[in-house]
Amino acid sequence: MHSTTWWGGRRRIAAALTTVSLAAGVTAVAGTAVADQPDDRQAEFSAAAETYGVPEEVLLAVSYMQSRWQDHGGEHSTSGGFGPMHLTDVEYVTAGREGHHHDGEDARGDQRRPMTPEGEAPDAPLDEDALQTIDAAAALTGHAVETLRTDSAANIEGGAALLAEMQTVFGASDDPADWYGAVVGYSQAGDTGSAAAFADEVFELINSGAVARTDDGVVELAATAVTPAVEQLSEAGLRESGRERTDCPRRLGCEWIPAPYEQYGETDGDYGNHDIADRPNDIDIDYIVIHDTEGSYETTLGLVQDPTYVSWQYTLRSVDGHIAQHVRPSDVAWQAGNWSVNMRSIGLEHEGYAADGSWYTEALYRSSAKLVKYLANRFDIPLDRDHIIGHDNVPGIAPANIPGMHWDPGPYWDWAHYFDLMGAPFEADRKASNLVMVAPEFETNRPEMIGCDGNAPAEPCPERPSSTVFLYSEPDVESDLLLDVGLHPGSNGESTNRVRDLGSRAATGQVYVVAEQRRHWTAVWYLGQKGWIHNPAHSPTLKPVSGQWVEAGSDDVPVYGVAYPEDAAYEGTEVPVQEITALPYTIDRGERYSFGFELTSQYYWAKVFDESGIVISGDRVYYQIQLGNRIAYVDADDVRLRGRP
Repeated sequence: MHSTTWWGGRRRIAAALTTVSLAAGVTAVAGTAVADQPDDRQAEFSAAAETYGVPEEVLLAVSYMQSRWQDHGGEHSTSGGFGPMHLTDVEYVTAGREGHHHDGEDARGDQRRPMTPEGEAPDAPLDEDALQTIDAAAALTGHAVETLRTDSAANIEGGAALLAEMQTVFGASDDPADWYGAVVGYSQAGDTGSAAAFADEVFELINSGAVARTDDGVVELAATAVTPAVEQLSEAGLRESGRERTDCPRRLGCEWIPAPYEQYGETDGDYGNHDIADRPNDIDIDYIVIHDTEGSYETTLGLVQDPTYVSWQYTLRSVDGHIAQHVRPSDVAWQAGNWSVNMRSIGLEHEGYAADGSWYTEALYRSSAKLVKYLANRFDIPLDRDHIIGHDNVPGIAPANIPGMHWDPGPYWDWAHYFDLMGAPFEADRKASNLVMVAPEFETNRPEMIGCDGNAPAEPCPERPSSTVFLYSEPDVESDLLLDVGLHPGSNGESTNRVRDLGSRAATGQVYVVAEQRRHWTAVWYLGQKGWIHNPAHSPTLKPVSGQWVEAGSDDVPVYGVAYPEDAAYEGTEVPVQEITALPYTIDRGERYSFGFELTSQYYWAKVFDESGIVISGDRVYYQIQLGNRIAYVDADDVRLRGRP
């Protein structure tokens, strides 16, 4: 094994690098590079690679795995990383921030056994040595930390300098294959499985090539055949990945950190933080729910290990895409705020913030996409936005629950890229005309929102790429937004452009039925209203798609937030009849809403610790529809199904 003063794991890399003795020649060369600014982003990578002796292919591929070569206007990622090389400055980003999780929401979402989380965010300090690479980059390049945050050329130099320093363990080389160990170090992973998953993705990119349009020109990584020196992984000094069985693709290096299923009180119902079940044998798994943590990875792990709190199946770390599993897919986690959805879903928490911290790393997107694709294949879940939903798409179980429902992963989650990575791109059907899919260009779609800083609710949010579009009451951006009488019951339903206000918004991949068209505008049916979306022919926001929709045969057709059985289904059982409360929306004659899929009514009665629950299945059939931003359910007998599958 090579020896070095700093190699030996994620915790010591950044701290030791900040004490490195800078050679005068390195500082001088770095200064020269800044004085002679490259012309565009591609040239910035070339200059930095030459300055620090890093193969350009390696530098480009590492950067792509973090930021897809974007600068993001100097804003930090959800894990505190800046610029194309994702130099982390977590100490700066987290100063004064207090994370929260599931505040104001009953994550179990069951009227018969509501639960209010008793847990509190644990004292879980961040691993600042590993997540403070910007200090190490400043020491190696001589650039000020602020310059590394905001200047893309300096940022790329900082990343190149870090890679070059990590490569000293293995010796100088012009061959990209010899840089596997340095890439492992750059991943900031703490275990061999996650480090290898990151490094393997980097070298797969080198072999396949990539091209992307950035904020400073097109950048291209030409395909180069490389067989990396994977044996260098054993010299990284990282802990071996856990041997526990996880429900993950083998190459992702998932870790088993179980959520406690234990009794903590004196009554049968004082247990947490999930329910044992036998899915999909007793209940179909229809959904995968995408969340963000609204806190650090470390804090989130502390919460899911509290038996009095809530749970979810997986947590994903942003900086390297590492995955921790907490609950088996066969069991029901308390995560979505709706028991009907919980009992049919798997929940994924992604380290990050829906508003503060504008972008998620490519490493996170790729790990999550691989995990979702694996789970979808295993449980026969279609890869579409009817089944792969955000927490922001989950309906309230009753009118009183709607205002408290969560809105993560937020408007800055890139749904189109996410589905591209799963091999299920959002494609148009030019022969279709009745249905449209929301599909704005992510990088150029930058809606004006307010309130990203929770302490300044009226302040404008930074201009950021977004998957979200607004719907207007008239084909005019100066007209009012639509009403949502469930979300805003005390203000006549008036929606706003506040970042957390979903009352008049639609997200990429969601499908709606066309109600009317006027020049550059298209109206769709949305919460009982015609919602107008700007859709110019030269830069369309909507894609025509084929599919089915539901129509009401009469006025005032009720919609629901749960898909529970009819009363008669409970006869002869010990399970009490579950109340089905209509939401404060109805469908009138002439309105049309896109059809997701058909659900057979079920309710899972799980109320006693360490005993299997009882599944009640009914004859009542529901159709899932896209009612507004959130999904909803209608009784199949109340509507007509139209169109072609």
